[in-house]
Amino acid sequence: METSNDIIFYDIERAKFIVKDAIQLDIAYAYDNLLFTEHGLIILQFVKENADLLYCWFNKECSVTYRDALFESLRITSELNKTLLQYKGTFEMKQKEGKEEIDISFYD
Repeated sequence: METSNDIIFYDIERAKFIVKDAIQLDIAYAYDNLLFTEHGLIILQFVKENADLLYCWFNKECSVTYRDALFESLRITSELNKTLLQYKGTFEMKQKEGKEEIDISFYD
């Protein structure tokens, strides 16, 4: 039985390998079920119900052409590593004024 105190372990190393192998970027930050790539370009989201599925969000400022090419590389490498990558949409990060915190908005 799952409780709110249960700790969930995600395969961060597999996700890091996929990103590095596919698009030569590192994971810059991890928070809860989210992995942020360098330069705030991509957020990968672990799916609690399926350890072999990752949701992929792209920064809103990334051009569609570049996004499509990056996603295709990530998708191929993911499949080779027995992981399904699903495009979810875009996101936007804004720093809160006067604070060292950010707000993230996700768009379908």
